[in-house]
Amino acid sequence: MVVLSVPSEVTVILLDIEGTTTPIAFVKDILFPYIKENVQEYLEAHWEEEECRQDVSLLRKQAEEDAHLDGAVPIPMASGDGADDFQQTIQAVVDNVHWQMSLDRKTTALKQLQGHMWRAAFTAGHVKGEFFADVVPAVRQWKAAGMKVYIYSSGSIEAQKLLFGHSTEGDILELFDGHFDTKIGHKVESESYRKIADSIGCSTSNILFLTDVTLEASAAEEADVHVAVVVRPGNAGLTDDEKIYYRLITSFSELRLPSST
Repeated sequence: MVVLSVPSEVTVILLDIEGTTTPIAFVKDILFPYIKENVQEYLEAHWEEEECRQDVSLLRKQAEEDAHLDGAVPIPMASGDGADDFQQTIQAVVDNVHWQMSLDRKTTALKQLQGHMWRAAFTAGHVKGEFFADVVPAVRQWKAAGMKVYIYSSGSIEAQKLLFGHSTEGDILELFDGHFDTKIGHKVESESYRKIADSIGCSTSNILFLTDVTLEASAAEEADVHVAVVVRPGNAGLTDDEKIYYRLITSFSELRLPSST
């Protein structure tokens, strides 16, 4: 087994989710298809609720901003003229959501609706978060050794908490000291990692970031964060140069913590 020694100055482990703690297949084959398959039913069930109204309003505003894009799907205002108008409006929202997802867009409007739908699915037990087998035992070991463990994902903090709070391992939120999403900055920007360090109250050199994406690893390194690239089944392949340059692990169990920790 490969063993990667964690630098002695590291006191914080920062984790990506998709492709690092959680199989990409779970996100691609379960979470996102759930949205596509259930968005119409969800809208019909929650249409009169204020939260859903706000979601639709945000999507409509995004649709107006997207009007110049090829294939953009407008969302007209409902006129209130009976069931046909109601269904036409819902269909427009459904079509817009499907269009955005087909382009893998990460607009705030789309992420907000997805987050609310996943919340309903997780809390009802229709979906449970999945992790690689080595993740939870390793995080427990790190915590027992005095490490702080944080999550940094492009998914919203709410979505992150749903994943860890309603998982096949039960509610494991207590294992994490905090969560970061793109509100603190994008993961391919080095400044984001400096802001995270400031928020935690440590130096960037006190952080080890585990991710499967080399662009994120490079950005973190620019901020003097320690990095290891996680190689998992289903992840994008690495170039020969990337395999040589980055420290690679295939399991969290391959990390050896400083003996002083």
